[in-house]
Amino acid sequence: MEVLKTKNLTKHYGTASNLVRALDGVDISVGSGEFVAVVGTSGSGKSTLLHMLGGLDRPTSGKVCVAGNDIFGMDDDALTIFRRRKIGFVFQSYNLVPILNVYENIVLPVGLDGGEPDSEYIGNIIGTLGLSDKTNSLPDNLSGGQQQRVAIARALSAKPAIILADEPTGNLDSKTSNEVLLLLKLIGERYRQTIVMITHNEEISQMADRIIRIEDGKVVSDGKRP
Repeated sequence: MEVLKTKNLTKHYGTASNLVRALDGVDISVGSGEFVAVVGTSGSGKSTLLHMLGGLDRPTSGKVCVAGNDIFGMDDDALTIFRRRKIGFVFQSYNLVPILNVYENIVLPVGLDGGEPDSEYIGNIIGTLGLSDKTNSLPDNLSGGQQQRVAIARALSAKPAIILADEPTGNLDSKTSNEVLLLLKLIGERYRQTIVMITHNEEISQMADRIIRIEDGKVVSDGKRP
């Protein structure tokens, strides 16, 4: 089943001779349970693509459909609600709330949506990510790897249609990076979670089931990992 689809997605900045084609007609499709890496150098358009996929910025033209919904056919309020319910984000900088403990950070998206967290499901995620003894800790008392695991758990908490990870190991050393990526892959397999990860790192991309390469705002290759 198709979870994510883009059609002729473009994002341009500037005008005339100063026009920058950050995205230039991107067509991709991601199925349920896939772990996809989008690879590109700095300035290739990969981060712009992630912002479009997550509804964090609006395109110049084209469509993004998540779980069958044209997200840019929504007004800003509807898109905010949809994003909170259907799209989980994992950022390089973790983006945890410093005054909330680990458990409170994890269930925050559910609370913001006025819902009650599924305690059994949340507990299972916490156990899978090795955070059971850290639920009452504040982010400042955690290592970088632990903070990123909390961010992954938070992204999963609302049972989203898709998780978007933007350079999720960018602030971690190589050993911790590998541990976090293995957990991200495990999460995808255990919960049949669709994951799209943006990275510039070729080695990291090999953890994914499929690699999409982007250069100058265009998809130049799209296939299973060799």
